[in-house]
Amino acid sequence: MANIIDTRGLSCPQPVINTKKALNETKEEILTVIVDNVVSRDNVRRFAESQGCKVKVEEKKGEYFLNIEKGLAIKDESKSKETEKVDNIVFYIKSDIMGVGDEKLGRVLMKAFFKTLVESKKLIFVNSGVKLTIEGSEVLEEIKELEKRGVEVLSCGTCLDYYNLKEKLRVGVISNMYDIVNSLMEADKVISP
Repeated sequence: MANIIDTRGLSCPQPVINTKKALNETKEEILTVIVDNVVSRDNVRRFAESQGCKVKVEEKKGEYFLNIEKGLAIKDESKSKETEKVDNIVFYIKSDIMGVGDEKLGRVLMKAFFKTLVESKKLIFVNSGVKLTIEGSEVLEEIKELEKRGVEVLSCGTCLDYYNLKEKLRVGVISNMYDIVNSLMEADKVISP
């Protein structure tokens, strides 16, 4: 019997996250994922195929049923983290939105980024990026969850002062340029979304 995951009505990247979780947890060889838009259909299909799965897609009245046959190459992240060297990855967040253009879209993308982020040693927030670590931030819970998993969260003290936000900091610690520069120099990889 197939395991069915209904992701209709969920925004990106939740259909992929739910699919990944189900693939890792289910004992069934076939997983059916239901999505309600083309983008989610394509994202889930690409993800499943990247995991070594075979995917058949059926469309029924504007909804897509992805029948995913588990492959032999399903990645178990808990095992791979033990056996592979994990780079010292630092994410350098310099804005409270992702990309250039529409601010509303930039906030949606930033929220999706933090929901999807699985591996990092450190998050560094500078300039308007510090607004993501304060009371009322749309991604505060996601950042707190990353901190609980051992990710170090640093917010630039000068930046918090500039925006008059120091007292509203709700996750991580107030840092300084010396610590920020050292963290960037010691990193194996620095990513700035």
